[in-house]
Amino acid sequence: MTAPRSMPMPKPKPKPNPNVDNLVIGGGLAGAMAAMRLAAAGRDVALLEKEPAAHHKVCGEFLSPEAVAYLHQAGVDPVRLGAVPIRFLRLSAKSRVVETALPFTALSLSRCVLDEALLARAAEQGCDVRRGVSVEKLTQRADTWVAKLSDESLQSAHTAFLATGKHDLRGWTRMPGKHNDLVGFKLHWRLATAQTEALRQFMELFLFSGGYGGLSLVENDTANLCLVVRRSTLRKLRGWNELLAALRLENRHMQQRLEGAQPLWQRPLAISPIPYGYLATRPHGLWCVGDQAAVIPSFTGDGMSIALHSGALAAQMHLAGDTSDQYHRALQSQLKSGMGLATWLSRAMVTRAARELVPLGVSLFPRAIKSIATSTRIPSHALLAASPQ
Repeated sequence: MTAPRSMPMPKPKPKPNPNVDNLVIGGGLAGAMAAMRLAAAGRDVALLEKEPAAHHKVCGEFLSPEAVAYLHQAGVDPVRLGAVPIRFLRLSAKSRVVETALPFTALSLSRCVLDEALLARAAEQGCDVRRGVSVEKLTQRADTWVAKLSDESLQSAHTAFLATGKHDLRGWTRMPGKHNDLVGFKLHWRLATAQTEALRQFMELFLFSGGYGGLSLVENDTANLCLVVRRSTLRKLRGWNELLAALRLENRHMQQRLEGAQPLWQRPLAISPIPYGYLATRPHGLWCVGDQAAVIPSFTGDGMSIALHSGALAAQMHLAGDTSDQYHRALQSQLKSGMGLATWLSRAMVTRAARELVPLGVSLFPRAIKSIATSTRIPSHALLAASPQ
């Protein structure tokens, strides 16, 4: 009788290095991009992501040409991941609907898929990516950053990159944004077949009392509904179900789009507050990237490109020997003008006047869309500054 073969013992995972040169806190677009660039340059990098697995985030999931260019630089092809093209804009308010072509072709892809692809690339470049680990406290001791982790261990680093998105790290709360009274919601849907086809290649923006939002297809013909609403409006309506019912009653186009649609989640994701118009000016040597550096109103479709840009720029300037203060000043200079315009428009879009005038204005002046899109994009010289040397 042959003796049973003994199963090989699995190799124990190496213990994480408690001391690294660069610590990235957060594994979203900005954190993954910064970590990837640093690791590709041969630097010692650890990235901590609190979620143990792929997850969805409140996001319009719109990839501008600038964002797509950064992804290609990183070796990530969004089309191969299932991203769908966006070539047109459709705007609706009450019973009015207008359409215009975008001045560029964009893509749409869920954050759940995209974030995972970028984290995988960061790991391939040599970054130590640790999942399910959160930072409870971050302090600076002389020239060293010390992070107390959720498992009670300590992680130290010479340089720290804060990439926690719209969620602040305790002790490092951002200042309020310039348009700070909005609550954000996101829910994926399966639309009726005819509505899916009508939505294809379109980003649909819609206005309603106290808010605005967007609807577009992502991979697998899933429709992403993302919206923001004034806190006071939500308080009066008393919740998501009432808000959705009021939106469908007021906006006839959205009522048609959601007729026969099935939500893919039991409840929407939500986030509050959203500090639209925020631009970081942090001292003390901390490198803030993504939404910790800048939060542009979502209707511009530039949030994901700014996240990728800030991560790339921070890594590039750090590798060049610049300080975090120099980085923050450079980023603020690049984004300040577009951020100001976008924030002003965001405030206007939640007013009654906007619901009456915006569709009429776009139908009369379709060039306005091109002007707004151009004015709120990252300047070309800024993109060049963050490109790999």
